[in-house]
Amino acid sequence: MKNDALLAKQAWKLITKPQGFTQSILLAKDCTEQNFLQPLAPFYVYFSLNPIWSWGNFNINTCTIATLRNDRHHCRSFTYFSFRVLVPPGLCFHQLKSAPLCSPRAKFMAHTLGFTQPANIQHPKISFAAKEIDVAEWKGDILAVGVTEKDMSKDENYKFQNSILKKLDGLLGGMLAEASSEEDFTGKAGKSMVLRLPSCGSKRVASFQRLGEAVAAAAKTAQANSVAIVLASSEGLSNESKLSTASAIASGTVLGIYEDSRYKSEPRKPKLNSVDIIGLGTGPELEKMLKYAENVSSAIIFGRELVNSPANVLTPAALAAEASNIASLYSDVLSANILSAEQCKELKMGSYLGVAAASANPPHFIHLCYKPSSGPIKTKLALVGKGLTFDSGGYNIKTGAGCSIDIMKTDMGGSAAVLGAAKALGQIKPPGVEVHFIVASCENMISGTGMRPGDIITASNGKTIEVNNTDAEGRLTLADALVYACKQGVDKIVDLATLTGACIVALGPSIAGVFTPSDDLAKEVFEASEVSGEKFWRMPLEESYWESMKSGVADMVNTGGRQGGAITAALFLKQFVDEKVQWMHIDLAGPVWNDKKRVATGFGIATLVEWVLKNSS
Repeated sequence: MKNDALLAKQAWKLITKPQGFTQSILLAKDCTEQNFLQPLAPFYVYFSLNPIWSWGNFNINTCTIATLRNDRHHCRSFTYFSFRVLVPPGLCFHQLKSAPLCSPRAKFMAHTLGFTQPANIQHPKISFAAKEIDVAEWKGDILAVGVTEKDMSKDENYKFQNSILKKLDGLLGGMLAEASSEEDFTGKAGKSMVLRLPSCGSKRVASFQRLGEAVAAAAKTAQANSVAIVLASSEGLSNESKLSTASAIASGTVLGIYEDSRYKSEPRKPKLNSVDIIGLGTGPELEKMLKYAENVSSAIIFGRELVNSPANVLTPAALAAEASNIASLYSDVLSANILSAEQCKELKMGSYLGVAAASANPPHFIHLCYKPSSGPIKTKLALVGKGLTFDSGGYNIKTGAGCSIDIMKTDMGGSAAVLGAAKALGQIKPPGVEVHFIVASCENMISGTGMRPGDIITASNGKTIEVNNTDAEGRLTLADALVYACKQGVDKIVDLATLTGACIVALGPSIAGVFTPSDDLAKEVFEASEVSGEKFWRMPLEESYWESMKSGVADMVNTGGRQGGAITAALFLKQFVDEKVQWMHIDLAGPVWNDKKRVATGFGIATLVEWVLKNSS
């Protein structure tokens, strides 16, 4: 029988040092001549590897993670270095190899429920180039022409009056004018027409308004490698408009061509690798805008992948792994601090930990901090995102038609927006601004240790909350996250959350609700949204509605009546924000998810990045 010290040394040698975030799982196997293991014999492993810690209770026969049981009979213990291990006699340890979550970004993956692993897909990088050439001379697969209704006007001979369309139509022997008449294509916004040609410099010609996405759709259908995009009327555009137009086209193309097929048995790769933007100028200024579009689009795709990932893959630990990996990729400006449940307990985060109490997956409180590598800091900002990787509703379980429990993996959409913004800003590196990215990540599940209706919990600012609905859990996690954010000494906070169905009822699936007492902050964010193109609508913070949130035995309840539910949710959050801090709450329950396509949208990331840049020097 091997002694304790030898067992400890062997176990220690098999634990790998984390890089960004890595967690080693220890698997017990019989290492003696006689079998000392009984079926389902439990053992316990606790180890702490900064910045993440974890508990595990493994079923020996199947090697799956079970609920931690408090059974220590016939176990002996020893302590060695920074971890404690309790084992049955006669066991040695083997490391269970980890696999990537959203490879190549994350380095963490334990066996998941159903053994699902996302495919490692290397999407081809699209090369954007700005050119000033005769559009008729361009060679490639698809030539896209962006038009307005005015551009489509024709003379008495049914010939185009627009110079670019007239030139192309002449080269095509009148086919463009003829096809537009036959298909009744008038250049209305969102409409497109594709003309397939037997042979020409460009193999297909398309006229459409929303160029980026339409080009991407046409390129995917045609399996095109190269595309050119030109505006029929660009003469009247200012230099600034040309820059923003080129950036929007590039972003739309990248996002339109992207398809998340990581969880399909036969993942698909797009072929498009080259896009020429013609007639909008050239030079370093334009190249900078195209690079900016690439960075933001990459961050939006990252956010989409987080939300698309199922809850059996994207656990709170895996979300923390993704956050830590972002910090390691851009370590010159980003740092990560991941708080364990024990550390959150020390900070008295009773509201957050109350939600997390029922889950076998431990909570992970994520704090990334962006600081420019040089220069003074003029503004300190915080972005706080709701990070429920799954929401069952708790004891007020989601049931019935319309409960959407099947897509409750999306309940971390706010955290995806925050972490996506962190990724983009790590690449862009704006000066003069410090940004804190905060996510209280956990699951809302059901168990004997879980929060019950009627329980009273205490947030980290000392305020008490009577839980009258366990399915209003997001605001409970945000309460402690907002208190934590204020303690970072920030000037402004924007929180984002898939918080209420009431906001979807009010604004529909495409518009996020904005709640803030600060007109100045509202102006800043709405100006940023005009650049990003994302849709927001300011909602009232009606203080009289707070009456419905009062408790007879605590400071407040966590839900009011059905009427004005999005407003009372925002008023609840307001109780946990320092009055000296400008604060905004964004309810993105609707636009975070495209129900028609059944995929995430990456909503909020582009606006957050624009807002931070507006606060940068």
